[in-house]
Amino acid sequence: MLSSTGGHPRTPETVGELGEFGLIRELTSRIDATPAVRLGPGDDAAVIAAPDRRVVASTDILLEGRHFRRDWSTAYDVGRKAAAQNLADIAAMGAVPTALLLGLVVPADLPVTWPAELMDGISDECRVAGSAVAGGDVVRGETITVSITALGDLQGREPVTRGGARPGDVVAVTGWLGWSAAGHAVLARGFRSPRAFVEAHRRPEPPYDAGPAAVDLGATAMTDVSDGLIADLGHIADASRVRIDVRSADFDVPAQMQDIGQAVGVDPLQWVLTGGEDHAIVATFPPDRKLPARWRRVGEVLHPSAQSRVTVDGAPWDRAGGWDHFGGDS
Repeated sequence: MLSSTGGHPRTPETVGELGEFGLIRELTSRIDATPAVRLGPGDDAAVIAAPDRRVVASTDILLEGRHFRRDWSTAYDVGRKAAAQNLADIAAMGAVPTALLLGLVVPADLPVTWPAELMDGISDECRVAGSAVAGGDVVRGETITVSITALGDLQGREPVTRGGARPGDVVAVTGWLGWSAAGHAVLARGFRSPRAFVEAHRRPEPPYDAGPAAVDLGATAMTDVSDGLIADLGHIADASRVRIDVRSADFDVPAQMQDIGQAVGVDPLQWVLTGGEDHAIVATFPPDRKLPARWRRVGEVLHPSAQSRVTVDGAPWDRAGGWDHFGGDS
């Protein structure tokens, strides 16, 4: 504790006042334990159970001003989003999320409440996915940076990569598409409603259980939709050396999304096809596979041709195609 001018101890208000180890204690006090985390924060490294003997791992970074804005999202929102986008990658391999590691860069004058609420968001999203924070590191820096490494267990399943799609397979999606992009459009114009779309941008809700379930359904290729459907299907097409055609009529565009599009002068289908950060899961399946209702068939896998690797209604998509971290919207 620090002393005030009257000599009485007071609660540290900034990260700099709290100090590195005080911040670590504050963050780790907000972490749940799970059976998969055999040894959590407090030692040189964490120990995570790996019954399958194959650990699925993914890492991602959120940078203030690039991936989030504090005037748009609370620290809790950023925590939920940071965890979700990493845990979704684990699910998209067909694995069950088990744990994550947090790397956090914060300025010394940042109020202590911000990283504390960030950790609450991360922990709550881990709880949704059935995982937990296993450890991490904090360091002082000028720009808030949240780096997460997520881990998962295949539970005896084979991983589903982007490279297994075959001509004749169907393309199916589960989860929201375009909601985060529509929410971003609302926020960019200074509004906060319709709230459902704004919240979808602040806190995506990946269908974590759909990844492992897709393996059991015989998925041949799979990825989460982080950069936009066309861009992410392009990753599958490249890895599988195929062409993928999607049918615009098979996508559901909610009435409120249509209203937002009309208000801002954007065809909402563009958000559905190219908007990222919803972290829906898209997969390819054998054509005779009966899929549960949660999966919407939206296209098919074709033999490669001179056309674009991903087409819409048989024609190349000639508008923006998704997110590029070094170029923005591509």
